[in-house]
Amino acid sequence: MVEEKMGGCWSQTKDQFDNLEKHTQWGIDFVEKYTKFVKERSEIELNYARQIRNLSKKYQPKKKEEDENKYTWCRAFHSTLNELNDYAGQHELIAENMMSQIIAELTRYAQEIKTERKSHFHDGRKAQQQIEASWKQLELCKRKFERDCKEADRAQQYFEKLDADINVTKADVEKARQQAQMRHQMASDSKNEYSSYLQKFNQEQNEHYYTIIPNIFQKIQAMEEKRIERMGESLKTFAEVDRQILPIIGKCLDGITEAAESIEPKNDSSQVIESYKSGFEPPGDVEFEDYGQAMKRTVSETSLTNSRSDNKADRSSKGKSKTLWPFIKKNKGSNPEDFSHLPPEQRRKKLQAKIDDINKDIQKEMDQRDALTKMKEVYIKNPQMGDPNSVDPRLAEIAHNIEKLQAEAQKFEGWLAEVEGRMPVKSDPPRRTSALYETQNSTPPTTTNNNNCAQDRESSPDGSYTEEPSSEVQSEVQSKVQPETAESGDEFDDPDEEMLPTIGTCKALYQFEGVNEGTISVTEGELLYVIEEDKGDGWTRVRRNEEEEGYVPTSYVEVFLDSNAKDS
Repeated sequence: MVEEKMGGCWSQTKDQFDNLEKHTQWGIDFVEKYTKFVKERSEIELNYARQIRNLSKKYQPKKKEEDENKYTWCRAFHSTLNELNDYAGQHELIAENMMSQIIAELTRYAQEIKTERKSHFHDGRKAQQQIEASWKQLELCKRKFERDCKEADRAQQYFEKLDADINVTKADVEKARQQAQMRHQMASDSKNEYSSYLQKFNQEQNEHYYTIIPNIFQKIQAMEEKRIERMGESLKTFAEVDRQILPIIGKCLDGITEAAESIEPKNDSSQVIESYKSGFEPPGDVEFEDYGQAMKRTVSETSLTNSRSDNKADRSSKGKSKTLWPFIKKNKGSNPEDFSHLPPEQRRKKLQAKIDDINKDIQKEMDQRDALTKMKEVYIKNPQMGDPNSVDPRLAEIAHNIEKLQAEAQKFEGWLAEVEGRMPVKSDPPRRTSALYETQNSTPPTTTNNNNCAQDRESSPDGSYTEEPSSEVQSEVQSKVQPETAESGDEFDDPDEEMLPTIGTCKALYQFEGVNEGTISVTEGELLYVIEEDKGDGWTRVRRNEEEEGYVPTSYVEVFLDSNAKDS
């Protein structure tokens, strides 16, 4: 059986040995090729996971889009993005497991099997060299025996020839006899040596073909079978790495499904109503004005009634124009700090949110102040822990910040009280509320349309319109609402309006971070253009270039108005 496996002669065995060497090398090359295949697969998983993460990050809501969270369909999409991020993490896990469980293991195993294979074939070559050397030695013994036998035959023939020749001396015959005996002895020794080495070679050859080579081949076979088994295990691991993440991927998909099922259209619809209700009351009916009869307007009760009717009609038309607010074009950076460009309900929400933010900042500063105060008390009691005076600059800075924030909160609370005072109340008569809105949103005389009959009566010197707003409200309208309404009117009348002209310059005395909508950041010492001076609310409108403009605190800048602007 062994001879059938290895071949019947040395050359065949040698050929089989070489073939096995080539086959085992090809098997190792195959392991390395498979390792490269798994490595490329893991890179694909990593790239896929990276692209999925980037996609999820790209569509994550920005800070300015945080209002989206109040809608269930937006929250469902955000949940989908988060689940997709976890989904990407599972594909990263596939790549990591392939790297650790397959690639690293096969790389280490390939080095081990190379070393083992090298050892086995080294032993095989060594055994081949030994049997070849033994064969050569046997051939030498054989040729020596053959040569000695021929020499002995020649010596014997020479002796016999001399012994038969009567002319040869007895001494020469004796010498020839001794030479023949010596040659026979040498042949006999060569025979014994050849016979002994032949026996030894046959034993070594038997051991080589029946023990050494089969053992080496068996080790190579075991190595090869282990390699094949290892390949099978790696292929199984290749599938298991994917199978392990399937339950988690299923949970991610379940999360996306649950997010989709959590969408509530009715709730989202009510959120839209809550977000965009303006607080305006619907305008009253427009009364018929008869221009077919000539009427003389005098200061009388009748004319007062007609004036009020005209004013009601004017308010009605203004009420209709208010519905166009959402479509009025807004200039970039032109939104005032008090949010007076918004409808009352939206303005109230913005002001309340601003006050809440300021109160949070005040609370943070107060917490820091309390912590520093306790630290100072500890330093006073234990001077070795620190200098109490080292805390004073920070305490002073916090006190200044608190005072500044409180002043800002008070300013916004004043605006909030103003807008809440003007919000419609169910118990108030509709006519009075409408008149109050008219006062708030009335267009100043400089931009009044000639067709505004009610406004004409307000400013007419004959006093025919007696239902004028109080002096307090009128002054408030002049300082707060009038410029904003004029701007809104300009925006509405001319969609492609020109930029406001500069009326002077200003220099920033302090650094200001314009984080709120409508403000602009400035650095200390920066020169800017003034396009609208302080209207009494503590803010000046400035411009840096054609695209950057906004409001800055008047106390933060030194204003230099042009001479013509001062005259006007």
